[in-house]
Amino acid sequence: MKPIIFVTGNHNKVAEVKAILGDAIPVQNLALDIPEIQGTLEEIARDKCQRAAQIINGPVVIEDSALEFNAMKGLPGPYIKYFLESLGNDGLNKLLDPYEDRSAEAVCTFAFSAGPGKEPLLFQGRLKGKIVPSRGPPIFGWEPIFEHQGETLAEMEHDKKNKLSHRYQALFEFQQWLSQEEPVRLLE
Repeated sequence: MKPIIFVTGNHNKVAEVKAILGDAIPVQNLALDIPEIQGTLEEIARDKCQRAAQIINGPVVIEDSALEFNAMKGLPGPYIKYFLESLGNDGLNKLLDPYEDRSAEAVCTFAFSAGPGKEPLLFQGRLKGKIVPSRGPPIFGWEPIFEHQGETLAEMEHDKKNKLSHRYQALFEFQQWLSQEEPVRLLE
């Protein structure tokens, strides 16, 4: 099977995807600067995937993450990257200070397109947790403030995180789909 082109410049995401998928599905990353539309997480993922498929003129997978605060009706959602860049983890945490509810969901959406003009397929994973003061190494985005069952994602061992995370759940769905005979022929 040819490698799947994973469009991202985020080396942490590439490492996680390769660790979760293992050797069964080869992944090659390509960094492209694709402008994001405003919309739902699903609309953003579909649009970004369609644009990437046109640029590389072939099969492509993209990933988009969101962090949804329940007290804020799902915000910052797909715009978490910009909130994080502006406010940092401490600022994100403080956004919830006026609220009693600190519950949140980490959401990962992978979109796959077989090529230009082909409708992207979405694979989504969700992980429930809560927003807490920063704990663990600040290596990967907002992971130090997202706690699941007593540990932040930043505190978790990689193997443990890669078996339960929102990214793992979405990739598991993608793997299940790829294990069917028809999708694999798209990549040969």
